[in-house]
Amino acid sequence: MTVETELKLHIAPEHLNRLKRHPLLKQLSSARATTRNLYSVYYDTPDLWLRRHGMALRLRRAGKQWLQTMKGGGEVRAGLHQRNEWETPAQGEALDFAALEAVGAANLPPALHKKLQPLFVTDFTRTSRVVVVGGTAIELAMDSGEIRAGQAASPISELELELKSGETRQLFGLALALLDVVPLELEHTSKAEYGYILYSAAKMEVCKARNPVLEKSRGIPAALHGMIGSCLQHLQANVPGAVHKLDEEYLHQVRVALRRLRVALGMAEIFHPDAELTALHEQVAGLCAELGRSREWDVFVTQTLAPICAHLPEHDGLRDVLRASEKLREQHQEWVQDILQSQDYQRFLLRFGAWLHGDHRGAPVATDVTLPRFAAQVLRQRSKRVAKRGRHLAAPLPKGGKHDGPEDVSQLHALRIACKKLRYSAELFYSLYAEAGVRRYLSALAPLQDILGMLNDIAVARRLLDELTAGARHETVALIRGWIEHDYSERLAELREAWKKFSAQKAFW
Repeated sequence: MTVETELKLHIAPEHLNRLKRHPLLKQLSSARATTRNLYSVYYDTPDLWLRRHGMALRLRRAGKQWLQTMKGGGEVRAGLHQRNEWETPAQGEALDFAALEAVGAANLPPALHKKLQPLFVTDFTRTSRVVVVGGTAIELAMDSGEIRAGQAASPISELELELKSGETRQLFGLALALLDVVPLELEHTSKAEYGYILYSAAKMEVCKARNPVLEKSRGIPAALHGMIGSCLQHLQANVPGAVHKLDEEYLHQVRVALRRLRVALGMAEIFHPDAELTALHEQVAGLCAELGRSREWDVFVTQTLAPICAHLPEHDGLRDVLRASEKLREQHQEWVQDILQSQDYQRFLLRFGAWLHGDHRGAPVATDVTLPRFAAQVLRQRSKRVAKRGRHLAAPLPKGGKHDGPEDVSQLHALRIACKKLRYSAELFYSLYAEAGVRRYLSALAPLQDILGMLNDIAVARRLLDELTAGARHETVALIRGWIEHDYSERLAELREAWKKFSAQKAFW
């Protein structure tokens, strides 16, 4: 068995041809490139048993030789694909299960053998050469062709940078150098996965956050890297859907991934300050701000204006405000698309990959602290901050029975941020604790955060209405303000109840 470690990069066909002729590749390689045609047939059962078990099985023809390969396990982190791989020669276009088992591949149930059938093929030309970067040998492969499943087809145009020997971080260093030559895009999805999507005619699915599985014995650095890698995977899985506007949920998940990433990076900086990490953290904060402005108009149009317009469908002023708001919303969505499709964004991801696989010179701040102790310290500090920010909610209501001053808005904003950091920290450390305790705690914290989010959306709506106020809109804007202020008062009452329930929770750490 070998562990395949490679970086996949999408590249437009015209840029692929340009890169083939670029002198940089000749400078990094002493041997000429070789070109060959690769034809692969992927097998699975009708109910996709192999895919469901995280495996892939193929027969590949290179020239006159056939090879059969099984892949399984592994992960994708910051665009880096790492999978276990078992490969053995085959006698023609026929699977040989005994040969696979002889090299250590997983024993497939005998009943499964007869059910396996060809599902899709990849047919492409590969031009490859071995380059050396910083003492690391990397096979650079340029693939051009297509994936076919029945009558459906999808083009292939990508680079694969496979580690042959040396340091993994040099894969990212090479990709960054290539990015200075031609536009590239980190590829989160393998050819096999694209084949399955083509075969099943399935739509891309929104990816929700998955809590990383942390091992207490591996220590704090490994845990932090696992958290950051998990957040990056969450981010990258949803960016294509957000860019192509397949569903609003994709962009929402991109924002969630960035917020979780900020929390993980904040913890990493506490444990081990690092100049590159700080620079990346600042860039994540900038992305959050840019995407946050787009979210403000999304929420304003879909959650603030839409219910009012549905209640008063014949109101001309409301329709005018809705049209103006939708236009601004579209502008911000286009800016978000430009950001996520930019080469600066790709450079940002590659820098993250290089950092994750770097040596991180310098001693950590507290080498004697265990992972459970570090987690408890972080959660305790986050919890105290929430308690401090929210203590005014336990105080009696002022005369008149409501809070509506500017001081309350800033207090609630600070409490919302504190709750968000506590919740994401608890989720990232989830696997270290008994599930029942964490779930009970989060089930009380989540409603509190949701209500604070709605109150913040109303506060943002007030500001956006100021931007829309012009000429004959004054009367309509006043109508909208009256509507949302009524909603604000109701949410404040709900907030006190949610705070009461949360305050009664026992710490699980």
